[in-house]
Amino acid sequence: MKLYRFLSDDDTSAFCHKVTAALNKGWVLQGGPVYAFDAARGVMRCGQAVVKDAAGTYTPETKLGDH
Repeated sequence: MKLYRFLSDDDTSAFCHKVTAALNKGWVLQGGPVYAFDAARGVMRCGQAVVKDAAGTYTPETKLGDH
């Protein structure tokens, strides 16, 4: 099955660690990162799509973070 996740967080090192952890679990970057200003909170937010091929059959109950 092919899996897709969109990781997002405030633009801090926590976001970089989240993406790094996914890469070390075999996820692959899909496209480039995106940035947006959260005016309500006054912070920059960033996001990155990642994909992964995994064994099994996808269902809506699949826990993407477990792969």
